[in-house]
Order: sequence, then structure tokens, then C-alpha cells
Amino acid sequence: MEKVAEATQEQAPTATAEQAAAPTQSGQMQQKKEGSFEETGDMGQFEDLFEESLKTFQAGEIIEGRVVRIDKEHVMVDVGYKSEGRIPVSEFLGENGEVMVSPGDKIEILLEDWDPVDGRLSISYSKALRRQIWQDILKAYENGTPVRGIISSKVKGGLSVQIGEKRAGVKAFLPFSQIDIRPVNDPDGFMGKAVDCLILKCNRKRENIVASRRALLEKERDEKKRQTLSSLAEGQVIEGVVKNVTDYGVFVDIGGIDGLLHITDISWGRIEHPSKQFKAGDKIKVKVLSYTPENEKVSLGIKQLTEDPWLRVAEKYPVGERVKGKVVSLTDYGAFVELEEGVEGLIHVSEMSWAKRIRHPSQILKVGERVEAVVLKVDPEAKRISLGLKQIEPNPWDLVEERYPVGTVIEGTVKNVTDFGVFIGIEEGIDGLVHVSDLSWSKKINHPGDLYRKGDRIQAVVLNVDKEKERFSLGVKQLQPDPWTTITERFPVGRIVTGKVTNVTDFGVFVELEEGVEGLIHVSEVATGKVKTPMGMFEIGSEVSAKVIHVAPLERRIGLSIKRINEDSERSYFEEYSSATASKRGAATLGSLLQEELAQQGIVRSKSEERRG
Repeated sequence: MEKVAEATQEQAPTATAEQAAAPTQSGQMQQKKEGSFEETGDMGQFEDLFEESLKTFQAGEIIEGRVVRIDKEHVMVDVGYKSEGRIPVSEFLGENGEVMVSPGDKIEILLEDWDPVDGRLSISYSKALRRQIWQDILKAYENGTPVRGIISSKVKGGLSVQIGEKRAGVKAFLPFSQIDIRPVNDPDGFMGKAVDCLILKCNRKRENIVASRRALLEKERDEKKRQTLSSLAEGQVIEGVVKNVTDYGVFVDIGGIDGLLHITDISWGRIEHPSKQFKAGDKIKVKVLSYTPENEKVSLGIKQLTEDPWLRVAEKYPVGERVKGKVVSLTDYGAFVELEEGVEGLIHVSEMSWAKRIRHPSQILKVGERVEAVVLKVDPEAKRISLGLKQIEPNPWDLVEERYPVGTVIEGTVKNVTDFGVFIGIEEGIDGLVHVSDLSWSKKINHPGDLYRKGDRIQAVVLNVDKEKERFSLGVKQLQPDPWTTITERFPVGRIVTGKVTNVTDFGVFVELEEGVEGLIHVSEVATGKVKTPMGMFEIGSEVSAKVIHVAPLERRIGLSIKRINEDSERSYFEEYSSATASKRGAATLGSLLQEELAQQGIVRSKSEERRG
């Protein structure tokens, strides 16, 4: 092609000069018909034709042409030569298949080949565009300026970027590591997007281009960072872009430098997770809370853009005021209710019901539910508000004392049986306790469950009502008179009684005289002689007789003695013996009788000792 071009350049001037020096016959005829150019005054047109006849072309040259007409397959372009050039219409189609030129448009084209003999031209519009794109790419590579391209496809190790128009674009390789400053988890998200990149490598001959979006972003970031740091100050309100969202906060780009918006500084209210409010790319306004130039650490806040709502809580929510809010959280000990953004109150589980025993708030409340409560306490400094749910309704304990005065006999159902007593349902939400000590006057009760079961109907007497502590004391044994009030009448001192042995200890023997009434035979009262311990002398359940020697109704004690019975028997025997002897001896004195008796015993004792000797 180069030889053809050189030959054309050598031949074309000669032919053109000859044509100019020797007008054609048709030209002479035209001159005769119309007169000389000087006569017609059209010398300028002649010069244009002459210059046109001198025009030459060189393969590979970019020339300007004018669209003459467009048909289904070709676009005809006039480049000022003896014949028009044809370009496939496909080189002019847009993204949607429409032709992007119209007749009369001037366009730049690449001359691929031409034949001066037959006037044939081979031209291309897309190749002219491609050459211009390459010139722009090389210029951008040399100057370090960015180029714009469209991510067209995913290739091994990266993405393919089309620079320039699709019909004549140049492909560049964008490695995964050069897509962004941060690692990209989803490269497919860039498909079809326009990106600006810097050219890292460029080889025109091999048509090899390596681009980097990351390098451009880093360059822009460094410049923004320099400008930001020069003016950054605590208390400053600036606009930033969310870069990343974590469990503990949000990282915000405030101009080439990232600041941390901690979760506690997002809102005065409760935040479940930062992702509920932010996503990457969001533009937000933040306040600089702190800035450390040494490590370029920046702390940001959003809630600080508004006034702390707790400053006016005491005015807005006075004690005793009824308030409405939304349940935002349930815990084992209560429910948190949002009264307004940033202000929450706690309904403790003990403040939820007058009547029911609430083990967990979920029994009566659920998250998202709107409730009405009463303000019980406000502590702005600690940012705490105590609320009450049960205070919305009248306190049933205010009427209990009037309905059930002390001494009233009530009937109810056993709600629960414990080691220490029995709970009886009085009315909705009010239970009375019969302590184990108030179940019986006389019986020793090891466990209330030995007498009662849950669901049993039971009668009891009201012993005490404590409205402050919400306690209702009942008694079952009080339905009957206390047997100890008449104990001295039934067991007077000096009476001989019989009972069953219920227990034997080192210090004495317990004897049941009647149901619920026991007496104690102290170890010193077991026998006339000295006894170290009564254990082994008595069997449980055996019957014994003893003399009542002491009665203490208030202390519920009865003292018994076996020894006194024996002493009484000896005294009685002695008296009978004395009486009989006196009748035999007549007027013998008691003293003489005693002396005689003692003498007799002495004689017996002496004989006994002699035998032992």
C-alpha cells in the first residue's frame, strides 16, 4: 500500500498540471457557450476546481468527509474526490441500533486505501474513532490523567473496561485488586457502570492496557484528606459518605479520611443495629466529637446534632403523670417503654399487677405494644424513669382491710402448699397465708402437705392485714378455742394423770395427756433415787402415770412426776402402818414407835453385816 501511495503522489501532480494547462474539449465548448471565466466573473470557482484537481491522498490519513446519503447497507461520504466513499452503516449504529449520522453531517474518517486510476476509495469511520481513542489513551498515560470507560465483562483476574464508543472502543484490563481501595466482594456489581481510571501500562503495538481505579481513588482521597485535615476541628458539622457498617458503628468518609460513628452516638434512643438505619453510600451529616492529629483518629456523632432529651425529662414527665409509650424491650426484671426518641422508662415486674404474680413481663406485655403507665420516679442524671402499670387501676389492698376485718371467718381454695404454710385464695389477686404454726392448737405438724392439698376448700380466721407489705395472715386453729386456756381446770396440780410416752430424751420423758397436750417428766422426777438418764427405762407408746406438779398455760407447759407418786405411796403406807401399830399398843407415842422401829431395823442391819463379815 505504501508503494501505491508513493506512485500516486508522483503521478498525481503531473496529471493535474496537464489537465490545468490543456483544457478539455468539453471545457472549450463550455467556454464558448458561456464565454470566458473572466467574462462570467466565476474565476473563484475555477480556482477551487483547480485546487481540487491537485488534491492527493495518503493511506492511513485521517480526512474529513461529508455524509451525502444513507441507504440500508451503506453511508455514502463525499471526501472531495472524483468518487464517493462507502462505509458500512453498522459503523454508525448506536446502542439501540439507530443510525447516529444524517446527510450533511461532517465526519472524520480513516483512508485505508485508494486507487487514482479508477477512483476507488476504501474508508472507515470506526477506525478513525479508534485511532483518536488510542491517541487520547496515550496522552492520558503520559500525563497521568484519568480516562473513562464502561465495565463490559468479567475476565480472568479482573474486569474488562471499554474505553471510547462501543463500535470503536479499546479494551483495557482492570485487575480485581485495582477496582477499589477496599477489597471488593461482589465485582459483578460493577457490570455496565462507567468508571474513571488511571492507565498503569500501555502498549500500542500489542494493544495492551492495564487500568487502575484504585490508584485514581487513592490519589483523589489523598488530596481530599489533605484539604480536610487542614480545616478539621472538634464541633464541626460536616457531610460524609457511609463507607462501612459494623456491629459497633459506622465508618464515614468525611473527605479522604474515615471517622467512626459509634453506635452509642447515633441516636439518643435505642439502636438495634446500625444496618437498620444506614447502608454503604448513604450521605449523612455528622458532628466531629474528637480529633487526634497524631493518629488521625476522628470520632463522629449524629445525636449530638440535637438537644439531649433528658435535659427536659423532669418537666415533661412529673411523678404521678400518666404517660403513653411503646414497649421496646422485655427482660426478666421488667419492660422498657419508649416515651419519645431517646427517653425510655422501666416498668419493673413488681409494678405490673396488683393481683397477679408476674414471673416474666411477657405474660402480659409484648414488644411493639403501646401501653399507658404512671410515672413513679424520675432521675435525669442517671437517665432513669420508673413507671408503674398496675397504678392505672385501683389498688385492691386499699379495700381489703374494710372487707375483711380481723376475726372474720373466710372460706377459700388452697392455692399453694409450702414448707412454712398454706396460701388460700381470698379474691382475684389476693391470697392469705395460714402459717404452719396456725394450723392446729395441739397437733405437731411436720409439713402442711400432710393436712391439705392444692384445690382443697378451707375455712380460716383473719388474723392480720398489712396493706403496706400486702400480707394477709389467716389461722385455722383459731376456729376452735385454745385448749390451753382451760388447762388448769382439766389438769390441776396434784392430780394423777395417765398418758402415752411420745419421746424420751436425756433430760426427761414427754407424755401425751390428750391430743395436742403434752407434759414433761423431768429426769429428776422419774424415780425416788438418782437417775442419770431415763433413756432405756421407757418405751415409746407405753402408758405411764404421773402426778401434775406444775402448770403454765401461757408457756404451754405441764410438769409431771413419777417420783411424787412413789413418795405419796410410801407416805400413805407409813401412815397406815403407824395407825395400825398405835391401835395395838394403845397410848404409845409416835416417837416411841419410831424408836422401836429404828432399833428393830438396826438389829436386822447388824445381823446382816455379821453375815457379810
